[in-house]
Amino acid sequence: MVNLGVKLKDLSLKNPVMTASGTFGFGEEFEDFIDLSNLGGIIVKGTTRHHREGNPYPRMAETPSGMLNAVGLQNKGVENFCKDIYPRIKHYNTNILVNVSGSAIEDYVETAAMINELEQIPAIELNISCPNVKEGGMAFGTSCASAASVIKEVRKVYKKHLMVKLSPNVTDIAEIAKTAEGEGADSLSLINTLLGMAIDAETRTPKLSTITGGLSGPCVKPVALRMVWQVFNAVKVPAVGLGGIMNAKDAIEFILAGASAIQIGTANFIDPQISVKVVQGIEEYMIRHNIQNINDLIGGLKFQ
Repeated sequence: MVNLGVKLKDLSLKNPVMTASGTFGFGEEFEDFIDLSNLGGIIVKGTTRHHREGNPYPRMAETPSGMLNAVGLQNKGVENFCKDIYPRIKHYNTNILVNVSGSAIEDYVETAAMINELEQIPAIELNISCPNVKEGGMAFGTSCASAASVIKEVRKVYKKHLMVKLSPNVTDIAEIAKTAEGEGADSLSLINTLLGMAIDAETRTPKLSTITGGLSGPCVKPVALRMVWQVFNAVKVPAVGLGGIMNAKDAIEFILAGASAIQIGTANFIDPQISVKVVQGIEEYMIRHNIQNINDLIGGLKFQ
């Protein structure tokens, strides 16, 4: 027997494997494939203050070793989540986190305040990769000042565990991480998708209706690993690593780079059972290497 339990500050996980927002629905969609209680946590799809239709089709495109998406945070809004979805999923025997998104600070604040009242939701994941419509459309998470402004206001109303999801589309991820920590983030998840695009050479048109979209999958893993390592060495709050994790080996690499937990995203589209397979694979790795406690692996990268 090995100990797979980890703590993200005040948030206890039975194991370090979580599912990434936007790739796992509300958990219900995967009940036929896995026992959700075997996961450390699930992060439900992005939730906004008001109903959003999302972007026009086409809004997904396959790329070499990855995929692009421009779904546009399609959801029915936080009131619908609280009234209709939360009652259906609150019984899950795992941590349920809500990914909170918005286009203005007040949207984030109102959404977070409503979720704060839900007893069985112990944490939110604050998505600061959203465009700030009042400031010309640049994402909140691409500058220290704008990141600080939204995190600070959400922290005032949200009293539980606040995980902040960092954008990789920045010059210095460590500086953004320090800012988030300074404004009250309890943990940091990274990375969100990289900005990319795809073109159909035959039709000479973009493959996405929005032209650009978020790149995820194995192709982003080296970037994600590098950023997790940088953040681990820059802040004291726990890091949650994601970006191209397709198997237990990938997950172990993120943990060695400094991630206290990981999230599985794109791989869920390929294998709906991958999350529990990764839990099993981590346990097998620990037994094989005679490691009793997963926490001994966190940041355990060795140097020549």
